[in-house]
Amino acid sequence: MKANYLLALLFLSTFTGLNAQSQKPKLVVGIVVDQMRQEYLYRFGDRFQDDGFKRLMGEGFMFKNMHYNYIPTKTAPGHASIYTGTTPAIHGIAGNDWYQPDLEREVYCVEDEHYNTVGSDSDNGQMSPNRLQATTITDELMLFSQYKSKVLSMSLKDRGAVLPAGHRGDAFWYDNSTGDFITSTYYMSELPKWVSQFNKRRLADDYLSKTWNTLYDISTYKASSEDNDSAEKTLNGLFKGFPYDMREIKNDYGILRNTPFGNDILADLFIAALDNNDFGKDNYTDVIAISFSATDYMGHDSGPYSIEVEDAYLRLDHNIAAILKKLDEKVGKGNYTVFLTADHAVAPIPQYMKNNKFGTDYFNKSSEVKELSKLLNLKYGEAKWIEYSINNQLYLDHDLLREKKIDIDEMADYIAQYMADIEGVQFVYTANEIKTTPWSDTDIKGKLARGYNIKRSGDVMYEFYPGWLNTQTGDATTHGSGYSYDTHVPMLWYGNGIKKGESVMKHNITDIAPTLSMLLNISLPNGATGEPLYELFDH
Repeated sequence: MKANYLLALLFLSTFTGLNAQSQKPKLVVGIVVDQMRQEYLYRFGDRFQDDGFKRLMGEGFMFKNMHYNYIPTKTAPGHASIYTGTTPAIHGIAGNDWYQPDLEREVYCVEDEHYNTVGSDSDNGQMSPNRLQATTITDELMLFSQYKSKVLSMSLKDRGAVLPAGHRGDAFWYDNSTGDFITSTYYMSELPKWVSQFNKRRLADDYLSKTWNTLYDISTYKASSEDNDSAEKTLNGLFKGFPYDMREIKNDYGILRNTPFGNDILADLFIAALDNNDFGKDNYTDVIAISFSATDYMGHDSGPYSIEVEDAYLRLDHNIAAILKKLDEKVGKGNYTVFLTADHAVAPIPQYMKNNKFGTDYFNKSSEVKELSKLLNLKYGEAKWIEYSINNQLYLDHDLLREKKIDIDEMADYIAQYMADIEGVQFVYTANEIKTTPWSDTDIKGKLARGYNIKRSGDVMYEFYPGWLNTQTGDATTHGSGYSYDTHVPMLWYGNGIKKGESVMKHNITDIAPTLSMLLNISLPNGATGEPLYELFDH
C-alpha cells in the first residue's frame, strides 16, 4: 500500500513538473519605461484606454511598492539591475558614466572602441556589454537552451538596449545622427534584413514632419501644472509650450527622442520585429526587451508635473496597447508573459517646488569642489588632490597620496567633515566607512553601499537633502538619489503564469530577475542578490 502511494506521488510530481515545463511562456517581454513614477499609473490613469496600461493593471499583478535599493538611480545601473538581479556593487555598472582610475579618464558604461557601428557611418555603434560584470537573466536563458532561445533588445538609448541583451542577445538602438536603428560588430557584421527594411521606411523623417500637440484638449489636462511653467526647459532652445512644430527643427534626428514620437518609432520597431521573426514559435522561450527612453528626455526637460509628461504617458498608453494587440496576434494570448517597470523615477523640478513653497534648492558642485581644493592645498600643499568628481562622488589621486606619504583615509575623513557642513548636503560617507561599518537595508548608507563598486566608485560619497539637485546637470530636473521620488517605480506582471492581484509589500528592483528564473525554471543570474516575488507564486 505504501509503495503504491509513493508511486502515485512520484507520478503526480513528475506530471506536475512536466506540466509546469509545458506551461512556460513562449515569449517574455520586458518593458522598461525610462523615468516612470509609480504614481503616474493613477495620476494619469483616468484617461488610459482599456487595452493599454489598464489591461496590465486590471488583468495582471501589480506590485505597488517596488523600489530601487541602491544609489545612483540612473539609466544604466537601472537596466543592469533589472536584468542581473543585483546592484552596482556586484554587476559593476556604477553609473551611466564613472571615473576609471586605472585608465585615468571618465568612461561610458557600454563604450567599446574594439567594435564598430553596423547600420550607419557614425561612431554611435562602438558599444558592447563588456563592462557588465555579471550575467543577466537573458544570458542564463541562452545558457539553459544552449543558445536556441532568441533574445532581442531595443531602445532609443544604446545602454537601454545593450545591457538587457546581456552578453549573448542581439541589441539595436537609435542613431541620433541618422534617424536609423543600428547595432555593433560585437553582435553581427550586418543588419538583419528586417531592420534594414525598417530603416528604409524613414519613419524618423515622417515623425519630424509632424506637430506635437496634446492628444486631448489642453484645457482638460488637470493632472499637471499650467503649460509653459517658468521652471521648465525649452525644447531644443526653440519651443516652450504647446504646440511643438517639428518642421521648424532642421536635420536634427536627436530631437525626436525629446518627444512622444521617439516612443512611437520604437513601438514601430517592436511590431516590425514580431512581424518579421518567429518569436515564440518553438519549444524554447524567447525574450524581447524594449526600453522606452523618450519619457526620460521629456521628463528632464519638463518635470513630472508638466503637461508634456502627462501627454507622453497618455500616448505611451496607446503604444502599450498596440504592443499587446500584436502579441495576441503573433504569439497568442496566454502564450507570453509581460513585465513592465522603470529604470528609475525622477525628482520634481526644485524651482517648481520652491515656487510652490516647498523647501528644496540647488547645490553648486563646481563652486564647492573649487573651495574644497583650496582647503586641501592649504593643509597638504599645492597639488591636484581631487582627481575627479562625478555621481556625487569624489575620487582622490591615490598615486599622488602614496608618493607624498599621505594616508588616503585621513584625507577622505577630512573631506567628509568639510562636506558635512555644506548647505544642502545631508549625508557624507567615505569609501572606508562603506566597506567597514554596518549599514541597514533601508538607510541611505545601505543604498550607497549597494551602489559602491570597489574598482569604479569614489573615495567620498555624498547625498543632498530631499529635493535638492546639482545645478550643473543642464536639465530642468534629474534623478540619481536614494529618495522615494527616484526609487519608487511601477512593477506590473501580465500573461502566462501570472495571476490577477496586487501587493503593497515593499520589494526591490533586484527581485525581477530571480522571479523570471523561477517562472522559467532556469538558473539565477550568477550575481543575483534579489528574492523571487513570492506573491506571484502563492497560489
